[in-house]
Amino acid sequence: MSKIVILGAGISGHVAAAHLRRKLSKEHEVVVVSPNSNYQWIPSNIWVGIGRMKSKEILFPLAPLYKKKGIGYKQAKAMSFYPEGDATEEKPYVLAEYVTGENKGKEEKVTYDYLINATGPKLNFEATEGLIPGQNKTYSVCTYTHADHAWEGLHALIGEMKKGKKAKILIGTGHAKATCQGAAFEYILNVEQELRKHKVRDMAEITWLSNEYKLGDFGMDGMLLSYQGLSMKSNEMIEMIFEDRDIKWILGAGVQKIEDGIAHYENLKGEKKSETYDFAMLIPAFSGHGFKAYDKNNIEITDKLFKGFMIVDADYTPKPYEEWSVQDWPETYQNPSYKNIFAPGIAFAPPHSISKPRKSPNGTEIFPAPPRTGMPSGITAKLVADNIIDSIKNGKESLAHKGSLGNMGAACIASTGYGLTSGSGVSITTFPIVPDYHKYPKTQGRQLGKTFGEIGLAGHWLKLTLHYAFIYKAKMKPFWWLIPE
Repeated sequence: MSKIVILGAGISGHVAAAHLRRKLSKEHEVVVVSPNSNYQWIPSNIWVGIGRMKSKEILFPLAPLYKKKGIGYKQAKAMSFYPEGDATEEKPYVLAEYVTGENKGKEEKVTYDYLINATGPKLNFEATEGLIPGQNKTYSVCTYTHADHAWEGLHALIGEMKKGKKAKILIGTGHAKATCQGAAFEYILNVEQELRKHKVRDMAEITWLSNEYKLGDFGMDGMLLSYQGLSMKSNEMIEMIFEDRDIKWILGAGVQKIEDGIAHYENLKGEKKSETYDFAMLIPAFSGHGFKAYDKNNIEITDKLFKGFMIVDADYTPKPYEEWSVQDWPETYQNPSYKNIFAPGIAFAPPHSISKPRKSPNGTEIFPAPPRTGMPSGITAKLVADNIIDSIKNGKESLAHKGSLGNMGAACIASTGYGLTSGSGVSITTFPIVPDYHKYPKTQGRQLGKTFGEIGLAGHWLKLTLHYAFIYKAKMKPFWWLIPE
């Protein structure tokens, strides 16, 4: 009998748990350890943040579902890793602390035969002074509770605007190396459309503030894509969208401090500037969770497992930007020191940034960290689960399932306004996610035809369809596995 422990119940952890439980016999144990009581479909947080969906529509409780499906569940937070066990416990384990109920604060050794670290990122708000969701007129849409608060703040501002108040709205990234520009891009377009629906668009100045060197970088060094039969750079496409909606932009900005209604930032010229606002949604930096690891003698070995995020089968050799390669990226998401530990989704340490690193004359690094969104998180979680399943069934290690972000595509549908007849969406597909400049030297490292953009009502319909399809899938309803990751 094997015991597989999954840390985290987000997209990656939940996908892995679902596939493991479906494909393994009941003699094998599947356990999820997560501090969260609910599963949330994160892409729909945007609609919660403009009041077009209630948070209850994008989440459901984990405990009843896991009990029904035969998946163990501990509402606890992983604290430290013991991949060799210790003097009193021969099996490897994770030390976890319960976060709620009568066991709150109690620590437990959760033993495993295989471990999947799907903890995702820490939302590192504290990396930017004053960037606190719900304070200083700043908000977030990173969680459903954050999105609820964002709508409360935006709704109140809309009320003031209806009474004649002119407002400044600031949306983008809240740290010099923040990622997830796509979520901020989606939110700014939805906010702009929401103001139109409330007939107060003329009362607002909307500004995009980002650490990107060019619009449409999205942490992927931009794209050359097909659009309406033409080849267009992603920055040209996003400029067209912003200009059409009268959205201003400030680029190459590393936000360093937030005060009440003021964002202080440094730009790539080394200038220290500030931007005032009445409402801001700024994506924080992402970081690892600060886990520690110890060997059987209780000697710290954190550097064998973590490099901020978890170390996997990537090439982490320091290199100049020009020497980085698509081959540096992992394929199996297996830790090289402990072969029974894996880290799919956002939990693994990327070998390098995708966007070109840039510094101000003051030495401040200002460029996006690599994005790792829902689609590749689900794909990498499934391939890790399949490799563990094969290893258990074959009685020996099997790593036949592979998938690098350098040979994997991703589709992103960004809502630009909610409504069955008046909504819109920007659909962008990218192949590969990490550009391969050797294979596609003339098209910015990506394959045209598989890298394209579209704008229109159909994109909104598709995003809404995916909302319901993926919640159906996450609830493991009949034939859920037929819906691709």
